[in-house]
Amino acid sequence: TGLRTAVVEQHFCLHYQPLVDLGSHRVIGAEALLRWNRPGHGLISPGVFIGIAEEIGLIGSIGRWVLEEACRTAARWPKHLTIAVNVSPVQFHMSGFLKTVVDALTTSGLDPSRLEIEITEGILMNDTDETLTVLAHLRKMGVRLAMDDFGTGYSSLGYLQKFNFDKIKIDRSFIKRIAQDKNAAAIVRAVIALGDATGVRTLAEGVETQEEAQVLMLEGCREAQGYLYG
Repeated sequence: TGLRTAVVEQHFCLHYQPLVDLGSHRVIGAEALLRWNRPGHGLISPGVFIGIAEEIGLIGSIGRWVLEEACRTAARWPKHLTIAVNVSPVQFHMSGFLKTVVDALTTSGLDPSRLEIEITEGILMNDTDETLTVLAHLRKMGVRLAMDDFGTGYSSLGYLQKFNFDKIKIDRSFIKRIAQDKNAAAIVRAVIALGDATGVRTLAEGVETQEEAQVLMLEGCREAQGYLYG
């Protein structure tokens, strides 16, 4: 009931986490992070309510608002900055998803090359012609594609063969142990090498210390985000 009210009365807001180039230490864009500003409860993370929104049929409305608001905001930024938006599997497979993306770009005036759609393995597991068609349309429009939470799923490597991604996002579960755990460091090193070999940029999620950033930079990771940067 609270979510239905939030959609009608627009109780949602976006926070923007910087995406940083590790070589130059410059901000190159941001990821839009959804929050529900629930009256009497404060800000609520999407991990708490997105699953419910998918179950009760609200994810389309919420996802549409996120795309529109993110694109509208990014259009006011300097033109070298990009905006990354997460898309849930349910939203991605809705019939009007492509139109939602087109409308958000058209209304905001944002160049498609400045929008990056982040998708997870949950979207790719339905390896159908329709999924391939949607991804192809997004790429034809000039929108960038990023594979989120890389390394935590069952078939991440296989999906790199089937789909053309612009970026791999290394999951934070590996990053938080990179300075102390040799196995975690080896996995991160392998993913970075994989990205280099396939021409795909790598971004490390959840970077919280200068030590982690230094190790990632030495290993050749190009981009990072996390509480170290804001």
